[in-house]
Amino acid sequence: MTLSPARVPATGVRRLTVTLYGYSFLDDFVLLYPVYALLFADTGMSLWQISSLFALWSITGVLLEVPSGAWADAVSRRLLLWLGPLLTAAGFGLWVLLPSYWAFALGFVLWGAGGALGSGALEALVYDELDRLGAADRYARVMGRARAARLVATMASVGLAGPVIALGGYPAVGAASVLACLLTAATATRFPEHRVRPETGEEGWATTLRTGLAEVREDRSVRGALLLLVPAVAAVWGALDEYTPLLVRDLGVAEATVPWLILLIWAGVTAGSLLAGPAERLGARGLAALLAGAALALAVGAAAGTVAGIALVGLAFGGFQLAEVLADVRLQHRIHESRRATLTSVASLGTELATVATFGLYALLGTGAAHSTVFAVLAIPYAVTALGLARSRAATARP
Repeated sequence: MTLSPARVPATGVRRLTVTLYGYSFLDDFVLLYPVYALLFADTGMSLWQISSLFALWSITGVLLEVPSGAWADAVSRRLLLWLGPLLTAAGFGLWVLLPSYWAFALGFVLWGAGGALGSGALEALVYDELDRLGAADRYARVMGRARAARLVATMASVGLAGPVIALGGYPAVGAASVLACLLTAATATRFPEHRVRPETGEEGWATTLRTGLAEVREDRSVRGALLLLVPAVAAVWGALDEYTPLLVRDLGVAEATVPWLILLIWAGVTAGSLLAGPAERLGARGLAALLAGAALALAVGAAAGTVAGIALVGLAFGGFQLAEVLADVRLQHRIHESRRATLTSVASLGTELATVATFGLYALLGTGAAHSTVFAVLAIPYAVTALGLARSRAATARP
């Protein structure tokens, strides 16, 4: 039977989105997520050691982010999407087989490398495949749902982590996490990739990187999205997320209750992702209001030291997640297809650098202050970003 022209794009979009949602779900269905900070603490790691592990994770991303994006543009984005989860699986295996500082460090290097391979490559592949099908206008909605799938997986892993750790301890959650990574790699092989890749001679990779960075220098709007908005929106709350189990445990709740309160936070983040499609039309002023409201919710919720305060933290994280998706959408609309993965990785590089700085600042502040105080203080960068966006919008509107 021959498909009609209208049917072919619909079928292509369906195949792409089903694969994307499955990949996104499995990639974050990791039972170690809600408990690995506790694993480090129970192994005897200090706050400085835990923060140094998080920083090492981000530094690995800093070193590999842009080269991996250029590699994806020069070779194959799908290749990197299935290779990355295999590296992550090896890292998780080390954590539970040889729990020690150096095993945790090597595991984070492998995880950081795996994340860098997929960062930029996934957004670029999805945008270009949608564009090929004449559906680029669906990108915000599709990526918002993909992030929601990730968050549903995170919430499912949070809900399952308690019972699984009660039955088999950290080795059981580690084994489940490794299996999820292997399934993610298998799902990635199902992604369509119709992009005509450039010829890859000796200078293919270097040329892709050089032309991508030239676009950053020459286009002010691209440069602004890459080096200001995306890192400013994504970095701080991404770093704070790693400390949420410690924030929750400071409430005095039982260990078994910690995953459920983390689940409450991620319910707010999921709601933020699902609002990406309707919120795509928000201008600079609307985005500024969103960031300001989320910053206020974070400061008040963290300082409250109650379960209701944790719900406010979840609301704040949902606002930051929505703003992050909207920033990515604006970036994708501004960059050229042949350099999409490269420039998306440059944005991720800015985010990683800001995240490393946040880890260091958190460790510094956390030495003499409670986790709730540090969370409240780190709402300030979002208030500053919101003010900058509002002033920029006002300057643009001024005759």
